[in-house]
Amino acid sequence: MSVSFTRTGPGPVSPDATQHMVRMRDGVRLATDVYQPSSARPGPAILTRLPYDKSGEYTFMPRIAAYFTARGYRFVVQDVRGKFRSEGETLLFVNEAYDGYDTLDWVAAQDWSDGTVGMWGDSYYGFTQWAAASTGHRALRAMVPRVTGTRLGELPVPEAGRRTHDVEMSVHRYYPLSMFHDRDILDWEIDWSRRPLAAQVEEFFTAVGSRSASYDLWFPYPVSLRRFPAGSPFDAPAVPVLMTIGWWDNCAPWQWSDHREIAARPAWARTEYLLLEAIDHENNSHFTPGVPNTDPSFLPRYLDPAVEFFDVFLRGEDRELPRVRWQLAGSGDASFRTGSQWPPAGAYPREWRLAGGEAAVGDAPGGTLGPAGSPEVISWTHDAADPVPSPVRDAFAYLAERPDERDLAARPDVLVFTSEVVTAPLDLVGPVRLDAVAGSDGPEMDLFARLLDVAPDGSARLIARGQQTIIDPGTAFAVTIDMGHLGYRLAAGHALRLTVASSDAPEFVPAPGTGEHRWLAGKTVPNRQWLHLGSTSLTVTVMEG
Repeated sequence: MSVSFTRTGPGPVSPDATQHMVRMRDGVRLATDVYQPSSARPGPAILTRLPYDKSGEYTFMPRIAAYFTARGYRFVVQDVRGKFRSEGETLLFVNEAYDGYDTLDWVAAQDWSDGTVGMWGDSYYGFTQWAAASTGHRALRAMVPRVTGTRLGELPVPEAGRRTHDVEMSVHRYYPLSMFHDRDILDWEIDWSRRPLAAQVEEFFTAVGSRSASYDLWFPYPVSLRRFPAGSPFDAPAVPVLMTIGWWDNCAPWQWSDHREIAARPAWARTEYLLLEAIDHENNSHFTPGVPNTDPSFLPRYLDPAVEFFDVFLRGEDRELPRVRWQLAGSGDASFRTGSQWPPAGAYPREWRLAGGEAAVGDAPGGTLGPAGSPEVISWTHDAADPVPSPVRDAFAYLAERPDERDLAARPDVLVFTSEVVTAPLDLVGPVRLDAVAGSDGPEMDLFARLLDVAPDGSARLIARGQQTIIDPGTAFAVTIDMGHLGYRLAAGHALRLTVASSDAPEFVPAPGTGEHRWLAGKTVPNRQWLHLGSTSLTVTVMEG
């Protein structure tokens, strides 16, 4: 079967940029654009290293450069090795540490630089900041990694001695087939209902006429290539870091993992600042949905916190920054609350128990979330041939859709539990988790938990979620599902709803039911799943609104 795809190469270089080919230690040259402010005197620079085309519309780097240079910064943006105008092999993650070090060397040595550099950027170009930080380069004085993580895109695989791991996202293996296949971006669609999935990949390689080294190193099981050959970033000298995390970012679990790592390292903990925003991975805002990045309001919202941070740590301005700034979604107030810690002082954990098992299988409102649970064991069937559909087309841009999920509650493979409506606003501010005991007659089991805000009109919209794969679950296996963190006001008259299921496709690759590799399985087998209500509870961190 033929595969159709589109290829997107580099966009036109901005006339405002000076182009350079910066030589790395092994002789490979990386395409680098420099944007200068009006001042001719040497000063601090901001570096961004990204794989999505420094000249393309998607990254709109010329507009970002103009914003920083108007505030007196030199802005340097580079295509990473093997992408667009840069030379070298196209390979995920493994070259970013030393390429970052060598680029910092080059920036610091330029006559327009005063030797101090900050790094800024989202997602993969947040990861390149951590990679550079791992080398301990003295020129790196501040970094602003947004919606990212040191484990960004890490393929979940079983670990010795552990029977749980994250569920595999479809993008895990698709990303090296599209963004990191070769220098360009290759767009194509996988038919998630046609198995084996890996056969479609081979058809794609035939159509393109080449293979993806990144995919081949990960398939069927990943070769362990070191992301940080100089050592963990958290073992390197601490750098002031502004961690920007989105409440609806599908990559947020990796950044919260970094936050926990930082908290355990005193030097890093002293230099960490948190900016917790009501955004998704693509920077859509809960408060202003649908506003494009070309809108005049976008760049100030997107870049002003970074400018302020760099003013303090690159220019040495005498200003005290709050250690934590956070937005309270659902409140109607987009301003940032401030504090010295997260969760904020006065927040405490509140537990909800599950009851009403028979009602939970069917339709909303289902069973109950409340102070008392029930000892029932309820069951449902997971069928990978008819999985629970993902509610959005693009999980990275969740807030562009933010759908009403009430209809999913009617499926027989979705368990539903709804609380009483609250009579006064309840602020959900901190970590959320589900402690469950689950089981299956299959060799593995995926457990998905979603927390929703149910409005008086019956609409139900996602506010938190988490998921885990359980290996050899048996009839009863205890598992904790980390559902991330919340900054959300549950309004008076609203209720909380918890849904539990075993699939969320195609955002996540469904378990075939046979125990085979999910991309090699040629058939699917339905599995019977169980949830022990008496041993399951939802814990949310709250403050009275």
